[in-house]
Amino acid sequence: MIAILGTGKMGEALLSGLLRAGREPAELAVVVRREARADELRAAYGVPVVTAEEAAKDAATIVVAVKPQDMAAMLDQIAGRVTASQLVISLAAGITTSFIEQRLGAEVPVVRVTTNTPLLVNEGMSVISAGSFAADAHLQTAQELLSPVGKVVRLPEYQQDAATALAGSGPAYVYYLIEAMADAGVLVGMPRRTALELVTQTVYGAALMVRDSGEHPVLLREAVTSPGGTTIAATRELERHAVRGAFFAAIEAARDRGRELGGS
Repeated sequence: MIAILGTGKMGEALLSGLLRAGREPAELAVVVRREARADELRAAYGVPVVTAEEAAKDAATIVVAVKPQDMAAMLDQIAGRVTASQLVISLAAGITTSFIEQRLGAEVPVVRVTTNTPLLVNEGMSVISAGSFAADAHLQTAQELLSPVGKVVRLPEYQQDAATALAGSGPAYVYYLIEAMADAGVLVGMPRRTALELVTQTVYGAALMVRDSGEHPVLLREAVTSPGGTTIAATRELERHAVRGAFFAAIEAARDRGRELGGS
């Protein structure tokens, strides 16, 4: 059994993704705090709702998807019940595997994961790292869990805060960009619905070009930048307003906040 402890946006995204990937509801269980939320999940997904203690006792894989500030309390609920024969997967930003290991004891294998909400459309980006007691087989289990709902890469844990800033928070930056471009389309006379459609498809297509062509983004940008044309005029304005520098600062701020949440 796979138990998901905490079903906020990320926990529910993983739950729905696992079911879309072919997992049976009986293979899964969820742990929630509110009975109303439990009723919602039973109705929507048909999965059993259990206590944290039951999950710790019965689940082969325990996915802890609570907020970072709630992690210590959740780990205290299951400490002493989880054994070295189980796998704990953490989705909490900033929380290190060593923190979890110290709380649980018993040399429990822990895999830390950064992922994002495009799991909901099977296009998530997940980064996995092994704790002190996690072997390659444990990383493989985590990868098999996440790969049906997106791409998975393995990185050393010291890069996880950067992964949180890029991939975990990354969708928000893209939504911000889409919103700004659509607003700009309205400014230059385009109906909002049409502007949003144009921008959304353009961002989607451009992302596919980067992913599937293997070309560096600079080369792809240069391919649509004619001498004296519209694109170079727009690029000059982006540089004049230091958009690149703003992204540097934003991603550094997200990384630093992740470290703060983890107490590191």
